[in-house]
Amino acid sequence: MPHIRATVTDPALPAETRRALAEGLTRLAVSALGKSRERTIVHVDLLPADRYYVDGRPLADGVRDAHVEVSITAGTNSAAEKAAFISETHTFLSGLLGPLARGGVALHEPHPESYGYQGVTQFDHYRRN
Repeated sequence: MPHIRATVTDPALPAETRRALAEGLTRLAVSALGKSRERTIVHVDLLPADRYYVDGRPLADGVRDAHVEVSITAGTNSAAEKAAFISETHTFLSGLLGPLARGGVALHEPHPESYGYQGVTQFDHYRRN
């Protein structure tokens, strides 16, 4: 069950671009990480540039950045799969959003006993399936 949070420094990002962002990140979770499309959640946060800091300074107006954080169950992906996801996500973000100040991607891997949804841990989900 990947939960993907994409933060983009553009509060006026058009709805069609937000949708393309969610669809593209879902597609990458499936293709690069082998995750279930139906269990993938994408949460898009839009921020003005003056609330996003690099080197202790807010981004200049008109400069865009994006940071993607993904929660995936620990032990479910290889180093090569994670590296591919990071690389492909950066390429996707740059193609969709244009040049980015940094374009970061972080994968968080909580233990299956500490991560779940609908009241069921990932540990129990995997044990049942």
